[in-house]
Amino acid sequence: HCNFEFDLCGWKQDENDDFDWHLRTSSTAKLGTGPATDHTLQEPSGHYIFIKSSFFQLPGQKARISSPVLSRRNKNCKVCEGVLIIFYYHMYGAHIESLIIYQRTLEHEKILINLTGNQGNFWQRKALTLSGYGHEDFQVVFEGIAGKGPKDGIALDDLTFSREC
Repeated sequence: HCNFEFDLCGWKQDENDDFDWHLRTSSTAKLGTGPATDHTLQEPSGHYIFIKSSFFQLPGQKARISSPVLSRRNKNCKVCEGVLIIFYYHMYGAHIESLIIYQRTLEHEKILINLTGNQGNFWQRKALTLSGYGHEDFQVVFEGIAGKGPKDGIALDDLTFSREC
């Protein structure tokens, strides 16, 4: 479970993307960008990770962050029909682009969901089932794609894997 209150909890920025996710609070955000509070504490001082479109990113550029490697050698993790990742996201802005979630192994990268466009000015919960690739270890990757508007942003909070893994 990661609520981003202290750090990135082992989630890592990808090296082959265009820019990074940033740890932040609503109290440090500029007015009109991002959520009014985090999801965990529901206070402006609470933390989450965030990307926003700005003059530094071109539309279509990508920011990717990856989970720690989850091992299929864990006997409970091999039965993946019941293994979930649960997370909260906030995607708000007139020109918001996309949030794509992947499940990645050494040989495959499978899209679990592609959320595109303005999803509303509130936190939403999503639970995704992780599929099995035999005994391959895997990661979950969150990819945010920059849009055209300077106030558009994508935020993530409370990323949780079900107890099996």
